[in-house]
Amino acid sequence: MDLEACNLKLTSFWSDNYPKPDLPVSESLPGVVDIAIIGGGYTGLSAARTLARSGASVVVLERETIGWGASSRNGGITGCGLKQGMPTIFKRYGKEYGRIFWDSSLEALNLVKELVDEEGVDCDFRQNGDLCVAYKPSHFEGFKERIAWHKKHLDHELYLVPPSELRAEIGGDAYFGGVIDPHGAGLHPAKLVFGLAEVAARRGARLCERTGVTRIEKNASGYDLHTTRGALRAGEVLVATNGYTDRTVPGLRPKIFPVGSYSIVTEPLSEDLQREISPKGRVFWDSKWFLNYFRLTPDGRMLWGGRNNLSTTLDLAESARTLRAQMVRAFPALAEVAVTHTWSGQLGLTFDLMPNIGRLENGIHYAFGFGGHGLHMALYAGRAAARLLTGETTGSPFMEISHQTYFFYRNKPWFLPFAASYYRFRDWIS
Repeated sequence: MDLEACNLKLTSFWSDNYPKPDLPVSESLPGVVDIAIIGGGYTGLSAARTLARSGASVVVLERETIGWGASSRNGGITGCGLKQGMPTIFKRYGKEYGRIFWDSSLEALNLVKELVDEEGVDCDFRQNGDLCVAYKPSHFEGFKERIAWHKKHLDHELYLVPPSELRAEIGGDAYFGGVIDPHGAGLHPAKLVFGLAEVAARRGARLCERTGVTRIEKNASGYDLHTTRGALRAGEVLVATNGYTDRTVPGLRPKIFPVGSYSIVTEPLSEDLQREISPKGRVFWDSKWFLNYFRLTPDGRMLWGGRNNLSTTLDLAESARTLRAQMVRAFPALAEVAVTHTWSGQLGLTFDLMPNIGRLENGIHYAFGFGGHGLHMALYAGRAAARLLTGETTGSPFMEISHQTYFFYRNKPWFLPFAASYYRFRDWIS
């Protein structure tokens, strides 16, 4: 099917499907606050909710509009774990820290449920498990090792799906078995971020849109923040910009770099086709280094996404053609189904592939680096940073580890094309 004939929208399906509601945003800046948060996505809003509940005066400063970034552009897939694999984490940080990091990811998933169950955020949360499918036969053998490792070290049950039984889980013949994690879940990311914003505002946080921070100056009692809408004073500052972190705060950009993630969705599928593709309502991802993630949306469309090029500036129409070809390879039944939307968002990656929570020498705090696992870990990191700011806690494992940087990166991630070639090569030889 010709994409040009589909009236393809170059905007996020999620925000188009659920436009930003009339949030209680502030028309003016406060003069003085206890804490100013830069970034109005999951991290910043989660921190604002926690801080406001503690009684602190807090303002969220968003350069665009609340939820404009990856918080409303992701695939709406969550679960447990971190970007970095748990076996590597155990080797790098030791068994004790490894277990703490694992438990933090489970706590992060519970935070999503808390927002749904206790705060009333209706975000179409469905926890039917995720299925990782083997892109090559050799990957299926690796699944067996993964299952044994998780059982031994984490007492975490994963379930092997042999190739002969895969049709009961997914309606396609492109893969060579799979592994199921019951923690996997799908939700509507725009509904989550807008619902979280309403919760934070209800708790007392002040939300300011179209308020880009241009300069921060240290003073005797805190910080003066200069923005596109004026200036304010804050006792503490938390930067929660993840893949959209810029050079406003010196010292932060070398810790994180942006990577593009791209998605398409189809028109709504028939109920029969939905049942064929996802008989058990799971969310999916494949075993490549340059992985694809896919799922049915709450209204029955196929969403297909991936990071087949690390650039943040790919042509969206060209990206849609690539993604559609991948989708049809996996599901030939979708060959004549129209694609309605294509869009991108920016992930924040750290060199150690770990979330980072910390404080710079000038006292400014930061929380970012979720590497595509931000739907649950950004919520967790925002809350963890807020608890540090209020004194409820005195440390975090994500603050105690070394935050890796390299001398060759200060502003522009010129190395990404080389990294992309490396991961394509690994996919080829795996």
